[in-house]
Parts: sequence; C-alpha cells; structure tokens
Amino acid sequence: MTVAEALKNIHNRSWVLPAIQREFVWGTDQICVLFDSLMRGYPVGSFLLWDVAQERAGQFAFYDFLAEYHEKNPYARVAQVTAGRGVTAVLDGQQRFTSLNIGLYGSYAERLPRKWANNPEAYPRKRLHLNLMSSTGDEELGLAYDLRFLTDQEASAQENGSRPWYKVADVLRLDNSGPAMMAELEQHGLAGSRPFDVLYKLYEGVRTKTVINAYLEESQDADRVLDIFVRVNSGGTKLSNSDLLLSMATNQWRELDAREEIRTLVSELNQGQGRPFSFSKDLVLKAGLLLTDAPDCRFKISNFTQANMERLEKFWPQIRTSLLRAVRLLASFGLSERTLTADSVLIPLAYYLHVHGYGDSYVTADAHRKDREAVRSWVFRGLLKRGVWGSGLDTLLLRIRGVISQAPREAGFPVAALEAAMASRGKSLQFSAAEIEELFDLQYSKARTFAVLAMLYPGLDLSQEVHQDHVFPRSRFRRASLTKAGVPAEQIDEYASRVDGLPNLQLLAGTPNVEKSDGWPWEWLAGPHFQTVEGRNEYVLRNDLDLLPDDVTGFVDFYEQRKQRIRQRLLALVGVDPVA
Repeated sequence: MTVAEALKNIHNRSWVLPAIQREFVWGTDQICVLFDSLMRGYPVGSFLLWDVAQERAGQFAFYDFLAEYHEKNPYARVAQVTAGRGVTAVLDGQQRFTSLNIGLYGSYAERLPRKWANNPEAYPRKRLHLNLMSSTGDEELGLAYDLRFLTDQEASAQENGSRPWYKVADVLRLDNSGPAMMAELEQHGLAGSRPFDVLYKLYEGVRTKTVINAYLEESQDADRVLDIFVRVNSGGTKLSNSDLLLSMATNQWRELDAREEIRTLVSELNQGQGRPFSFSKDLVLKAGLLLTDAPDCRFKISNFTQANMERLEKFWPQIRTSLLRAVRLLASFGLSERTLTADSVLIPLAYYLHVHGYGDSYVTADAHRKDREAVRSWVFRGLLKRGVWGSGLDTLLLRIRGVISQAPREAGFPVAALEAAMASRGKSLQFSAAEIEELFDLQYSKARTFAVLAMLYPGLDLSQEVHQDHVFPRSRFRRASLTKAGVPAEQIDEYASRVDGLPNLQLLAGTPNVEKSDGWPWEWLAGPHFQTVEGRNEYVLRNDLDLLPDDVTGFVDFYEQRKQRIRQRLLALVGVDPVA
C-alpha cells in the first residue's frame, strides 16, 4: 500500500503498537533520510504486522503512534482498543511509521543547544519542510533533496519574493493534477520545472507508490509472536530484555500500568536524588522479582507468571519506596552516575531496607550510623574489587537475598555472612597485596579512584558535592612552570608522570575546592578556609598532608611517602597482612 494509506490505518487506530516496543528514538536526520528515500524511489524496508483477533486483543496492552514528538515527553499514549474489535500490531517498523507520522501529521520539538532544559522556549515546535527550489540536500547525510525541520516562522521566510519551503504535510491534501500543483506553487511564488518536479516527487513517494510492504502474522500464539519479534529485531538496535518482558507485566497488572510505573520510577531514580544516576528498566524489573521473593530473577518468560506479576503489583508501592531509599543511601555515600561502576549493587541495598522495613530515617539518623558505615564499606569494596558484579549476577543476587532474609534485624547489616556467601560463589571481597598495588595505577577522574579515596579518607560529608582534587595542582606542572620553580630538567618527566596518580589526589567539598583552585597546598592550608588551628591540624593528619614539603621540589618525596601511607591504610581496611 502507499504511505498515505498506511497512515490512515494508524489514525483510525486499526494499527497500534504492542507494549513490547521501546520508545521512539529516531532523530530529525533519520526522518529526513527516510523521506528522501521515498522521493528517490528507494525501498524503505519491509514491515512486520500481527493480526490480533478480537478475542485476544483485550488481553494485551497497546500504544498509539506518536505524532507530536517532544524531547521531554517522548512517550506514546495507551491506545483505547474498542471492545470486541481486533487490531493489527506493528512488530517491526515502529521507528519508520512514527517518523512518517511525525513528518506528515505532526511535529518535532527538541532542546536547542545552550538552553536550559526547564526553559519552555528551549523546545521550539518544528515541522518537516521541503525546499522546492534547492537542487541538493545535506551532503553529510547523502540527501538528494533539501529536507529540514523548521519552525513556522523559519518556513515563511522569503527569498527573492518567493517562499521556497513547502510543508510536507500539505501533500496529503494536494490534488494529483497539473493545475492543482501549479496553483500550489503559485501560492509560494514559485514557477518553473524544478519546483514542480520536486513537489511531484514528494506526491509520488507519499500518495501513489506502493512502498509499504509487510508480512502479516496471523498466529494467536503469543510465545511464537514474541520469538518472531526477537529474531527480527536482533539485527538492528537490539532491545533489552525489559523491553520484551515488560509487556507481560503490563498485560497482567490490573490496577496500575506497569510500563508507566517502571518508566516513571527509572526517571525518579536517575534524577530525583540530587545527583544523576543511570539505572535502567532491566535493573528495576530484576529488583522487582528479587524483592517479591520470586524463586528466580532471570529474564525468562517463565519468571513473569501471573502469580509473580500479581505480587509485583501488590507490593509495588513498597518496592518503589525501597529502591528510591536505596538510591538516597548511595547518594549519601557520594556516589553518582560517574562513580557508581556497578548499578546492580542497588538491588541488595533495596532488599535490605525492604525486608527489615527501614524508613527514611535510616539514611540520616545517628541511630543507624554504625550500620550505614558497615553498608558503605561493603559497597565500596564491592566496587573496587573487579568482577564482583559481572558474570553470574543472578545467582549472586539470589545468594545475597538468602543471607539478608535470614539475618535478624537486630544484628544489623550481615557483612560477614554476606562475604562468606559471596566468596563461595567466587566473588570474594578480600584483596591480595597484588590487587592493592594495582589500585595505585588508578589515575585522576576514574570512577574507582573515588571509591579508594572515599574509603581512605572518610571525614567528608559525601552527601554534599565532592570533587577529586589534586593536592599539587596539575596546572602548575607545565614544563615552564616547573623549571621556573627550580625543578631540574631531568626530573620534569618524573613529576609529570605522578601528578594524576592516586597519592596526589584527595577529596574536597565543592566550595573549598573552588577556593583552593590552582594554589599550592601549603598556601591553601594557611588560608582562611580553616577557622581554627586545631581544625586545620586535624585535617592535615586525617588526609596524610603532614608529609607536605616546603616547596614543589619536594613533590616526588611527598608522593612516594604518601603512597606508603595509603598502602598501609588500604591493607588495614581490606584485611591484608602488611608483612605478607
């Protein structure tokens, strides 16, 4: 069929999107390339449709196609399927059909560069337009036609008394006759064969050529359809397991919309805790299975049974609260998207808070301080130790759940039992001396560097903004600066190789770090930041800065001595015999 005929099926809601489809992710460039292909007579790929019989349609959740895309809310609405009516679900082709729908019926609003995300004017509404006078398109995209998304004001601009930009959507009301097209061109102040040919190519690509070719699957076996969907989509941008299985939760929840609930929670986890994280729908779904005590937390259809999904919906408010509280706990440890190297650590914390019924006070109250310190140490060691949260994750999570569920609440966070259980799975949190040495290879700004410094020097309030700071400022280590400061030429490379190393790093609160800027450490320590001598001396000893030299020529000695101090601290923290 033609593009215009296909879109009629979308607008009368005969064609809908199944819940297993992900959100629309194409950008304006991809939409322009698609329309350019239509105008050039290129194939646009085949489509996969599923004929859902009326007796089955009510068992599944469906969504409408987007027409008005907005970057801040890129989600389609739930489709209202009329009772007693079958529908056609688009299993493959969502991105292309949505792009056609936006280009011919809607608009695209994305944030302008250097504009604040909360500024409504940062998202101008733009529609797809075609330059009828241009003989070339975007060379980088390989376009033969000049297709762009423009605001109404941009599209109305005149060039030599004419308006070359034609709104692509207007082709749907255009009559296929020479006089009608000429009249359309006259309204734009255009004449000649070039604009006529360009307009006709658009008309032909949308209205007359039967470029939409589809395979229609008629089986009502949902497992067969899901298998087809997975195989067809595995060749492109592969969908996550959560995208495929979330529909099963959506279909089986009775009061809540699982897709909307999980999507909203992911957004809150990632943005609502005062610092950014990057948790996924997969993680939330896995946490849901674990927190509802499902016997297995792998992403298998057999684990998304009606009984499991009923429990997930029943306990969803508590699960949601526990996950948000666990993120607050991680944020209080100073962790964020950049420094949390294993998102899965959130799940055991959420389960611990959930099974023991801890409230918001757990994150801040003095009564829980000792327990939080135990949790914090366990988390950081797990982040430092390579491979803990990698392969065998599902089995590890089930083992951890078993330990936490059996531990009495009054005993606190069961660190010893957890470490024993993890070690039995080959996930020991014990470090060898060689692994300690490997940590000294870490360089500035690396995520694991933060974990090391947070363990070594726990005096800061990590719930506030904290920076990784160079004790000796990197900006002072340029060759000319070091030479001027009296460093011998043959030692300059030695200085440069150490400046980003772990022994020259410390954690500083945001404001003190700004105050310190690129000043020498002894200058900052003598400045107004410390209100008392006692406070300054305590800071110096706590952070191993009593080793500071009088000038930069003593940097290498300071570096090596502080490295030895850090080594002893680390060995003590992770339980390695210093002699060994």
